[in-house]
Amino acid sequence: MAGNSIGLIELGSIAAGYEVADAMLKTADVELLLSRSICSGKYIVMVRGDVAAAESSVAAGRQAGGFSVIDTFVIPNVHESVFPAISGAGGTGPLEALGILESFSVASLIEGADAAAKAAAVRLIEIRLAMALGGKAFVTMTGSVSAVRSAVEAGARVIGAKGLLVNRVVIPNPRPELLGEMI
Repeated sequence: MAGNSIGLIELGSIAAGYEVADAMLKTADVELLLSRSICSGKYIVMVRGDVAAAESSVAAGRQAGGFSVIDTFVIPNVHESVFPAISGAGGTGPLEALGILESFSVASLIEGADAAAKAAAVRLIEIRLAMALGGKAFVTMTGSVSAVRSAVEAGARVIGAKGLLVNRVVIPNPRPELLGEMI
């Protein structure tokens, strides 16, 4: 299966999350990447496949989830750095500048992280998804100060368009001790 696109549904019900995951997997040839409860009693389902499969899968999940659906997306041609960052394997290394985007929803944060990675030459360090965060999510990234500023602004526009931006920060020349706090 080609897997250059991802689809995600964020729900306000754990029970609905299982039903939605099943509907999404039965509808199209997609790979299940995440299906789990997250903080504040929410549930996320993320799939990977070609664009048409991801769109069909998310459409079926939206229908199955009904009023429990909080947010959804399909990202065609997702930036390759998103996957290791979600798994916490974005890597360590020198921090030139540190950028942070924080969102009220998992879905909008992943969309913002993808936009940030596509906008400038940055390295996504980690995408943290609502675990021990009260349902919020954040991404950390590094690169030159100008690249991080551009990436953070691009990601903030995407998240802000949904009204879900909590904060955005760019720290030039961060202290090395901060890296230990992030991983």
